[in-house]
Amino acid sequence: MSASARAAAASALVSSLPAAVAASVWRAGQMASSGVATTSTGHALLDQQLPHQGWPHGSLIELLLQQTGIGEMRLLQPALSRIATRRIALLQPPHLPHIASWSGWGLPAEQLLWIRTSRQADALWSAEQILRNGSCGALLLWQSSLRSDALRRLQLAAQHTGMLCWLMRPLSVAQDASPAPLRLALRPLIGGVQVDVIKRRGPQCSRSLQLQWAQSSPRLSPSVSSRVPQIVLPAGVSSHASVDSRAPAALSVAGVAPALV
Repeated sequence: MSASARAAAASALVSSLPAAVAASVWRAGQMASSGVATTSTGHALLDQQLPHQGWPHGSLIELLLQQTGIGEMRLLQPALSRIATRRIALLQPPHLPHIASWSGWGLPAEQLLWIRTSRQADALWSAEQILRNGSCGALLLWQSSLRSDALRRLQLAAQHTGMLCWLMRPLSVAQDASPAPLRLALRPLIGGVQVDVIKRRGPQCSRSLQLQWAQSSPRLSPSVSSRVPQIVLPAGVSSHASVDSRAPAALSVAGVAPALV
């Protein structure tokens, strides 16, 4: 049977199903369009390439990073701002959360849950409990390596909740199989990030997406700036404060217990 004949037969079969069932049938050549709750990424170019036009709730989302700190949090910031009324769990982040940055993004510090464990097994257990409990709006989990059974458990736990669940892993695992329905590779760009859709419920995405961050700086309104006192410095006095650029001494910690903030 030719490819066109198979496609026609598949369409006829789907058409013969009850409407409620037919709406849930997804074919690999089409973008998934079933009723899944989503949150916009805040980037129109990326939304267009994702099934359901945004980050899917109740599903494991893998972000594969060339290295940490290349803009993955800037990428997620618009979505996190939309769910800022609920708690956001950070599990095993590679760096301490910068509260000033979170507050600047409009994310209340009291809604941030930072969890650090000493063993991977404890981190995975914590992730499953957070997903099954459903008390948070989003879970962000960082792991360098995971077995396939652990990935399946995370995906199953994510399916039983309406949360957003992002799993950050190294780009080197892009060729490994994963049950996550959505996998994106992130690489750094000047003033933005490059996104490659490795896996989605839809046709293959053959082009890279170049997302640029909005370059906006806060400005005082005329009514405010008119009340700001003007300071005139004496001649020869610099308006720039000196900065001690020496690197801080390294801290030696014998043992760090799991922390919950």
